[in-house]
Amino acid sequence: MITYEYYCEANGITVEVSHRMSESLQTWGELCERAGIPLAKTPKTTPVERLISGGLLFKGESSNKKSQLPMADPGCGRSNCCRHQH
Repeated sequence: MITYEYYCEANGITVEVSHRMSESLQTWGELCERAGIPLAKTPKTTPVERLISGGLLFKGESSNKKSQLPMADPGCGRSNCCRHQH
């Protein structure tokens, strides 16, 4: 299994979870269930976005900011996915 980072724009939290390549989590509720963390105040139906990362090991950690790993296309221009700080 591969570790993926998912970002929730509504609460600004990035969570790492491990799952098969064929799987994809779509909501905060699915992400929290997989990671074993509480929903807190974020509704379970809130969408999440899978980020590009190079990690292969499950760490089971969460962060209150987006990862600083470089993206494949630094000029993407989308404020909700580009993690480059200028």
